[in-house]
Amino acid sequence: VMSSRKSHQPPQVSLAKSEDKSHQMLNSNANLCFKGILTAVLANHWLDDSASGHAPAGLLSLLGGHFDLVLQSCHSGHRVPESAMFSFALQHLGVTSQQAVWLDADDEGVKAAEAAGMKAILVENLDAALDKLADFTGVQVQTTEGPPPSCSPDRVPHGYVSIRPGVTTHFVEMGSGPAVLLCHGFPESWYSWRYQIPALAAAGFRVLALDMKGYGESTAPPDIQEYSQEQLCKSIPQVTLVGHDWGGFLVWTMAQYFPERVRAVASLNTPLFPVDPKVSPLEKLKALPIFDYQIYFQKPGVAEAELEKDLERTFKIFFFSSSEAASRPAVSTAGVCARGGLFVGLPEQIPRSSMLTEADLQYYVSQYKDRGFRRPLNWYRNNEANWKWMCSRPTGKLLMPALMVTAGKDIVLLPELSKGMEDLIPNLSRGHIEQCSHWTQVEKPAETNNILISWLKETHMKAGGVTMAPKL
Repeated sequence: VMSSRKSHQPPQVSLAKSEDKSHQMLNSNANLCFKGILTAVLANHWLDDSASGHAPAGLLSLLGGHFDLVLQSCHSGHRVPESAMFSFALQHLGVTSQQAVWLDADDEGVKAAEAAGMKAILVENLDAALDKLADFTGVQVQTTEGPPPSCSPDRVPHGYVSIRPGVTTHFVEMGSGPAVLLCHGFPESWYSWRYQIPALAAAGFRVLALDMKGYGESTAPPDIQEYSQEQLCKSIPQVTLVGHDWGGFLVWTMAQYFPERVRAVASLNTPLFPVDPKVSPLEKLKALPIFDYQIYFQKPGVAEAELEKDLERTFKIFFFSSSEAASRPAVSTAGVCARGGLFVGLPEQIPRSSMLTEADLQYYVSQYKDRGFRRPLNWYRNNEANWKWMCSRPTGKLLMPALMVTAGKDIVLLPELSKGMEDLIPNLSRGHIEQCSHWTQVEKPAETNNILISWLKETHMKAGGVTMAPKL
C-alpha cells in the first residue's frame, strides 16, 4: 500500500507546489500499478461545502483516477494515524499489514504504521523515500521507461448524456477547468485515451473522453445515414476538440462547418482533407492504394464477418507499435479487395503487442463482443453522403487555434498528407513523433501528452480570462 497522509486540519492545496514532485509521485504510482501492486491514499479530510473546500476535494477526486483506493476520514469515521483507519484500508484492498508499505511525512504516522505491522518510510526527502520503496517492493518506481499514469475503466467516473430522443453518448470524465473533448477512431473506444485523461486532468483541464456514436456504451443505431458527418457534428457543443483517426476527421469537420462551436481543434495522425467538388470520394480512394481497405469496408456484412470471427485476433492484428513492425505479421491496407479480405494471408496465431496488457486487450474485446463492428464500419459507408453534404456548405479558412500531430511510421495517414494545411489554417501548430505508428496516443503516450498539454496551455492562456484548475 503506497499511502500519503493529510493533516487532521482541512487540507491546504498550494498552487506553488512543485509540478515536478507531483509528476514524480504519479509516475512512481503508475510504475507500481503497472507491476500489479495496489496503491492507496489515506487522507484526513472532513466535508466542506465552502469555497475553500473545492480545491482539496477536486484534488482527492482526481487522485481517485490514479490509485486503487482514496480513503477519506469523513467517509470511514476514522483518521490517520488510528489503527482502525489502516485496518479499513487493508481490508478494502484485500491485503495483510505484512504485505503493506506506508509512506508518511509525519513521524507519528510512521510509528503507528509500524505498530500495525506494516513497513513504513518517513518521507523527508522524496527521492530517498522512493528509492527505499523500490527496495521494499522490487519495483524501480522512479524509472521513466514505463508508460505514464493511465486510468482503468473501474476507476473513472462514467457519464451519459442524451443528444436527442433515443440517442445517448457515453463518456468518461476527469478533472476541472477548460473542457477538452477527446474523440477516438476505428476500431477503438474512449479507452484509447487512457494515458491522456489523467495527464490532461492533472494539467488543469476538464477531460471528457467519448465513446463515439456506434461504439462502446454509446447509442448504436443500425442505419448507415446515422453515421454521416452532418449527423455526428450535430451532437457536439462548443469545446476544445482533440481527435484521432476518424475522430480527427470529425474534429476537422466541426472546425470547418461549425466554427462557432469550436474553441480550438487538434488532430493526431488525421490531416485536414479539403473537399473537392470535382472528384468523388470513391475516385480519391481508388487513386491511393493504401486506402483500398476502405473500399472493402463498403459492403455491409462482409468486413463484419471477418473482423468479428475472432475478436482477440482482430485487435492483436490492428494494435502494434512501430518498433514491432519488422518482427511480426503486419496487415496491409492495400490490395484488400483483390485478396478477398483484410486479414487474408496472416497466420491464425498473432502475438499481443507490448503496447497492450492482457487487461487492455480484454477490455477492447468486451466493447465489441455484443454489438460487433457494423456500426463502427458505418462511418466508412458515408463517404458519398459526406462529400455531397460538404460540397453544399460554404467553407473558408479555419481561424481558431489548431494543432496537427503527425506520426513518422503511420503506414496509412502519412505525414506528407498534411502538407499545405497552413494555407487553410493560419493558426496551425505542429507536433511530430518520428518513431510512432498509427496508434499515437497509446504507443507514445508521454510524447503525445507533452505535445497536447503544451499546446492546450498556450491556447487557453492566450484566450484570456480562462481560469486554469489547480495542478496536483
